[in-house]
Order: sequence, then structure tokens, then C-alpha cells
Amino acid sequence: MSPARLAVIGGGLSGMAAALSAADGGAEVVLFERRPVLGGLTSSIRRNGLSFDNGQHVFLRCCSAYMGFIERIGASGQVYLQPRLDVPVIAPGGSRASIKRTSLPAPLHLAGALARYRHLSLSERARLGRPAVALGRLDLDDEALDAVSFGAWLTARGQSERAIERLWNLIALPTINVTAAEASLQLAAKVFRTGLLDRADAGDIGWSKVPLGELHGSGPARALEASGVDVVLASPVSAIARTGSGGFTISAGERAEAFDAVIAATPLRVAAALGAFDREADLERLGVSPIVNVHLLLDRKVTDLALAACVDSPVQFVFDRTASSGASSGQCLAISLSAADSFIGRGSSELVSTFFEALGELFPLARTARLVDALVTRERAATFRGGPGTRALRPKTRTAVPGMFLAGAWCDTGWPATMEGAVRAGQQAASQALGLISGTRVDDPRELEGAGT
Repeated sequence: MSPARLAVIGGGLSGMAAALSAADGGAEVVLFERRPVLGGLTSSIRRNGLSFDNGQHVFLRCCSAYMGFIERIGASGQVYLQPRLDVPVIAPGGSRASIKRTSLPAPLHLAGALARYRHLSLSERARLGRPAVALGRLDLDDEALDAVSFGAWLTARGQSERAIERLWNLIALPTINVTAAEASLQLAAKVFRTGLLDRADAGDIGWSKVPLGELHGSGPARALEASGVDVVLASPVSAIARTGSGGFTISAGERAEAFDAVIAATPLRVAAALGAFDREADLERLGVSPIVNVHLLLDRKVTDLALAACVDSPVQFVFDRTASSGASSGQCLAISLSAADSFIGRGSSELVSTFFEALGELFPLARTARLVDALVTRERAATFRGGPGTRALRPKTRTAVPGMFLAGAWCDTGWPATMEGAVRAGQQAASQALGLISGTRVDDPRELEGAGT
């Protein structure tokens, strides 16, 4: 009996995870990608002989599906994972604190760092325990949480506007891609519980040591080839048609092939155009949130920090990407801006000027540095907007069309729009597709929760 044929449309993280999972499950897989490279929203740009990532993507130790994906493609040596969470938090003028865990069990592992967090007053620090304890008591499956704003919930528990801005937003912004005031309490509770409060080591941060184009591009390409996946690049799918036998015909360029099942791992608008997603009203309400990155190549080293969060500055996070960029001298810093609505429409020269000046306020040595090169990368629809009501708008991986599945960070995995959510959705879609083909139905959209831990 010939193996089931499965088409995956989209070569981002979710599509690649789906293709590998399906191939590992015995399916014959063809992956179609409209661009000439794999990686989707996590890719790199070559400029003047250097590599610049289109965004600074990080993961946490609790991201078991993503870490399993990295191991599956043989790239464990290409990522770095902190042995213990440590995020320096700096402000203009040199004021510095740190969000650093100790060896104590959760949630006491962060108590010392919060007690010494100098960016808040003593009274503000004393009030941090109330919402932290309350978060630990929330039922993450309670759909009523999705109707509440995280910012309003924090305010009701004694958090000042300054505490929200200088602490809570440091975690909410880069993970949910909206401010605490705009964020769904359900998504925020997932982030803080899973990433910081439930397990002491869950929030240790990891990032790529190589360009993302290598980690999420050439690396997975080799693993897909070794698994027998037929990767068809530079080949946008133009149509998906149902066949009389219950399968599908995929048209891409001059190719027209028959498949038993299809996984659309594309942006929602593309899935809708292909007929894989028909909830246009939900798509509009779900919205998008942009991310902007400003890459600055300096003629000298201005900081020893690998990463830092920033307060009272237009800079949100800054990362040292000198080694991964390939720069042989000076320092390459990437400034990452989440929920970047106020920056997305501004010109590159203005953004470079603004953030080069802001860098000097944070790192005094930068005031004497010369700007050798700069690049601004923008993702206008980087994620959905994770506000109240989001849960009901996010689609499941299983669609109303038998044999048609969705994958992407925007699917309802319980996770925000992160690399972890993308991989989980891809693996879930592959599991459901294989289950349907084999006659073993998989219903739970969160079956992978906790997998690999």
C-alpha cells in the first residue's frame, strides 16, 4: 500500500515542523514555498557581506516544541541557552537593575531580583507580590480570562502605571506584541505562568548563535531532504481543488499534483485566498501587530552585554549580534521594537538617527562611536494582536473541510504568536492529518502541551 500523500503550503517554522512530523509519521510530503528560501518570518538579509536577521527572535527553556524542532534538524549547537535567567535592565544615565533568578524553587526564584529592582520604588516593589500570587491561581483554560485586559487586571491589583511600564511590559511586549493595557489576560497569564512562575528554570532565554537564515533556512532544508520531503521553492500555490475521491489537487506553477490531505501553513490572508480559511470577519477583528528592528554597525565595542532590556527609552531590547552578523571588527547591535505601530511608518534614516542617539544615552561609549552601517527591517504583520477576545478569533488547526488543516503561530495553541506556537501548530496539524488518513482521529487542539518536557 502506497503511503499517504500530504501537501504543506508554506516553508516557515510551522510548515517545516508540519512537514518533518508528517514525514516522520510515514507520509509522502511535498512542501511548497513561494519564496526561494525557507524560514518565513524568521530569516536573514545579506548586506555588504554581513548577515542581519529580520527580527531578534528568542526562545525560553519552557519552549519544548521549538527546542525539540532545533534538535530534530541537528542545530542544537547553533543556539545558546542561558544556564540561568539574567536580563539586565538599563535606563538612560546608567541606572541598572537585573531580572535574574536564583536557585530557589518557583516562584521564590525571582523574589530577590524583584526586591532589588531599582527601576521601581520600594512601595511599588512591595506591591508586586499580589498580582504574582494571583497569576499563579488563575485557571489558564478559563475562557472568561480572554475577555479581560491584562493592564486593567494589574491596575486592580495595585500596580502603578510606572510599574506596568517598567516591569510588566518588559515581558508582555516581546511575547504578546501588544502592551499590557491591550493584552488579553488569558494570553498574558499563559506567558507569565509558563515562562516565569510555574517552574524556576522555564524563563531561561535562548537565541541563535548563527544567522536565522542558516538556523531556520539551510539547516531545516537538509533535515527535510534527509527525511524524503520534496521541497519546492519559489513556487507559490495558486489553487487548491477538491477531487471526487475526497482528496485535493494542488496547483503551483506548472505543477498540478494530487494529495490526500493539505496543511496550509501560510499567513491567514493567504489561507483565506486559497479557500482554507473562510472567517473573513474574524480575520479583520484579529488584526495584526508590527515588529521593527534597527541594526546598527558601530566602529567599536560599546557594551559587554549580550542582551539588555531598556526602560525610559525608545529602545525596548538591544542584542549584540556581532558574531552572527560576521562582523570582524566593531560591534553590531540589533534594537528590537515590538508592538511597533508608532515606528512602522517612519523612514529608515529617521529611525537610525533616533535609535543611534538613544543608544548613546544607554551606553556612554556609544557617544564616541562612529556609525559604519545601519539597516532597518520591518514586519508589518508580524503577529496577530493579542488583545481581549483573541481566543475566540484564532482558528483551530482542523478546518470544516475534511482533509484540510491550518498551521501557524496564529492558530489556537494556547500560546501567543511565538516560535513555540508556530512549531506546536505545525506538529498538531501534521498529527491530525495523519490521524485522519489512518482513521485515528485527533481532536484535542492542545495535545502537544507539555510535550518534550
